Formats: sequence, structure tokens, C-alpha cells
Amino acid sequence: MAEWLYEAGIGEARAALVEGGTIVEARVAHEGGLRAGSVRRARLARITAPGRRGLATFDDGEAVLEPLPPGVAEGGRLLIQIVREAIPEAGRPKPARARAAAEGAEVGDGPDLAAQLAAGDVPVRAVPVHGPDLLEAAGWSELIEEATDGAIDFAGGALRLSVTPAMTLFDVDGVLPPAALALAGAQAAARAIRRMEIGGSIGIDLPTVSDKAVRQAVAAVVDAILPQPFERTAVNGFGFLQIVRRRVRASLPELLAADPVLTAALGLLRQAERAAGIGTRTLVAAPAVIARIAERADWTEALARRTGTAVALRADAARAISQCYVQTDYPPPRP
Repeated sequence: MAEWLYEAGIGEARAALVEGGTIVEARVAHEGGLRAGSVRRARLARITAPGRRGLATFDDGEAVLEPLPPGVAEGGRLLIQIVREAIPEAGRPKPARARAAAEGAEVGDGPDLAAQLAAGDVPVRAVPVHGPDLLEAAGWSELIEEATDGAIDFAGGALRLSVTPAMTLFDVDGVLPPAALALAGAQAAARAIRRMEIGGSIGIDLPTVSDKAVRQAVAAVVDAILPQPFERTAVNGFGFLQIVRRRVRASLPELLAADPVLTAALGLLRQAERAAGIGTRTLVAAPAVIARIAERADWTEALARRTGTAVALRADAARAISQCYVQTDYPPPRP
């Protein structure tokens, strides 16, 4: 039976939809930030496309407002609702998107990850810090590694995931015959799209297959794996398939790539929560990672409270950002 595993971590919440012991969908939500569904009192700061689009500003941010509600001029006040969260992007992050809020809407934040999961029809199980690491058992670290470096292996081939300003691209390569590789690659890409909550415009570059029946079978594989709603093209003669999915927030690859130091810091805190042994937990990482954790006394205080131990930080300039580990005074004996 499918179930969501939910973990309220330090600095972020994590969730994985697990079926048959495997993660089929995953979500990570950093603390803070403007969530989809939030309602704000805003000012129409600027009309960027008359009759269609403008920029709304409010106390804790700004959002592209589309469509423009009738009767609101520049400088006018209105209630807006966030329909898509801000998307991190190298050089020019995409601001949140909003629409005019429904009449009678109350100002407030949109649902957090726990509330979003609870509103669905799939059971949710909270994963405690003390006990088996159910997320890890389902393949959490492997998923995070795939989303971070973009290399996704499958039997007979591999995907290379690339996030661009225009779309997320999957390049399929491998040793299988073209028809078999196209089918296997499409299946692997569709699973990755769902696992990493990739939305917006997505392209899959498959081997060129001249047989129309094979191209139709490839499209059918995608239809069978990705839940609706989404739109797609047919597989063209050059092996390219485009998919468009609703986009409410950043995908897992976008979120992890937006701030590698933060990603490493939050991952190290998760390690520390579950570290074996007793005594002081010493977090060892690159100076930038340690500095990020040191800036947040609430993080180390939460870690000390959850583990019942003292917490120490140690910077190691010889380590890459991703090379973090946790040391305890008295590690468990070797089996």
C-alpha cells in the first residue's frame, strides 16, 4: 500500500510517497518563504502588459499578477493569492505568480507540507528521529544524489538531467538497440519527473526511431507513469518528446541547486540527528557549510534538544561542500 513518509527536519521538511519500498514522489520544503495558496494585501506597483499582467508588491515579497483584475490602476490596493511559488534560477530568479484573491479570502499563509499531504487521500506516516530511517531505506540518499548531479542510471542506459531557464531536459543514452533504449529511457525519464516533482516545460531527447508504432509505444509509456494533468507532444522523427506539467513550486533539482551550501548544511543536520553513538555530536564540513549552520543558533539548539547531546562545529578547509560527516565522542562498537 502506498503511503507518504513525512519527516519534520531541522530547517526543512521532507516527504516521500513510497510504493513497494520505492520512492515514487518526493518533496522537500525549506522553512520560511512564500508558499502557494498564501493570501496577501498587495499594491499594484507596475503594469507590465496593459490589460494582462503587472507586478504586485507586499510586505514580504513581490509577485507577477496575471490576469490583471478590472478597475485596479497602478498604485491600487488589492488582495492577491499566490498560485506559483518563486523559482530559483541562475542569474534571474523567477518571482512568484499570483492572481486576484476570491472575495472574502482571509490574509494568511498557504498550507505547509504537512497540511498539503494531510489534505490528500494517501495515508501519511510521521517518521521520528529515533527509530529506523524509513526514508533512507526507500532510497532517499540515492534520490538526492540523482537530483543534485543529474546522472540517473537505468538498465541498459542512463539519463542526463539538465535544468535550463526554458525547460528541464533529459538526454537518453545507452547500449540498448534504439527502439528498446527509447522505451526504457522514456520510462526512466517519466519516473524521474514524478519522483523529483518536475513541472513546467520538460523535454526528453530519445534515440531516433523511424518506426511510428515504437514512437507511439514510447508516448504510451509516459502516459502510464505520469499522473494527470499534463500535456505532451507526440515523439517526433528526431526522437524528441515535450511534456508540460502544472508548476506550483521549484522542482527538487532546482531547489537543491539554488543554494548548494544550504543543501549541504541541512543534509548534515539530518545526519547529525540520526548519528549513532553517544556524547557530543561534532559536525565536520567545509568552512562555508559550518558558517551557514553557525549563523542559525536555532538550528544547533534544535539539534541539541532532539538528540539530548551537546553540539560542536568544526570547519575543515580540505573538504568539498558535499563532504560532510558527523563525529560522536563514543561511536557504537563495530559488529
